Amino acid sequence: MIEIRSTVESMEQAQALLVAGVDAIQFGEAEFGLRLPHSFSRAEQQELVDLAHSFGKKAIIVVNGIMHPEKMKKIPEYLDFLATTGVDQLVVGDPGIVYLIRKNNYQLPFIYDGETLVTSSRQINFWSKKGAVGAVLAREVPFDELVAMKDNLAVPAEILVYGATCIHQSKRPLLQNYYNFKGLDEATVRERDLFLSEPKKADTHYSIFEDSHGTHIFADNDVNLLQELPQLFENHYTTWKLDGIYAPGENFVEVAKIFVAAKAALETGAWTESLATAWTEQIQHLHPAQRELDSGFFHIQGADIK
Repeated sequence: MIEIRSTVESMEQAQALLVAGVDAIQFGEAEFGLRLPHSFSRAEQQELVDLAHSFGKKAIIVVNGIMHPEKMKKIPEYLDFLATTGVDQLVVGDPGIVYLIRKNNYQLPFIYDGETLVTSSRQINFWSKKGAVGAVLAREVPFDELVAMKDNLAVPAEILVYGATCIHQSKRPLLQNYYNFKGLDEATVRERDLFLSEPKKADTHYSIFEDSHGTHIFADNDVNLLQELPQLFENHYTTWKLDGIYAPGENFVEVAKIFVAAKAALETGAWTESLATAWTEQIQHLHPAQRELDSGFFHIQGADIK
């Protein structure tokens, strides 16, 4: 069965996404989770868990930051809280958190998210032996390599099918360092919608912002794999992620509805190319006007990735 996971930016959007038919909502707080559309309070996290369960759906809390010492000191208290919420799964990237979950016998199933490191079945299966119930596959893995590893996976691998792709993260405050060098007093937060352009390529748009995890830079184009869903489905990649960090509001909910409809079409044998074309056009219309869409690394030959 296909599972559609979606980020959420508000309580209202979470409700709308669950009504729309997503199978799981993902959320957390910014101190511990990477690149979240919104940072929720502890009370709100509990409310979101309860909301998801009221729909018979899953709640997944994101704790996938690399925890430097000052944050790792706070992790035991956060895990204590999470253990009381009834959350279905965590998304975890730091081996130190995996160690604490296992050492203290927390009943917190986790999905391993090592970002660009998760590129092979060997990597995923290693973490499954450490207790992972799933893994977030690196966005840079092309389809030919997905096919090559599909029969060797011990746990499901999540695929980004819609949303922005982070291509670089540095613990260093690169934006702030630049502003300090230039003597500027400027904000570096995501809400400013800052971006970089390549020299002599004014149309490039590498979104960039800073937070407590460092500096985050995103790919020029966002991902839309609507047309490629049959290939994923046929090869048993049925855990799909919708990321709304740069696709906010009601339009993101409408995009989610399209992927829910696509899921139903694939599972019932009703998929057609004409439907796919119409859905793709709708997504293009709903996507933020200043951002472009493409299929990311999906059609690139593995040997061509440097």
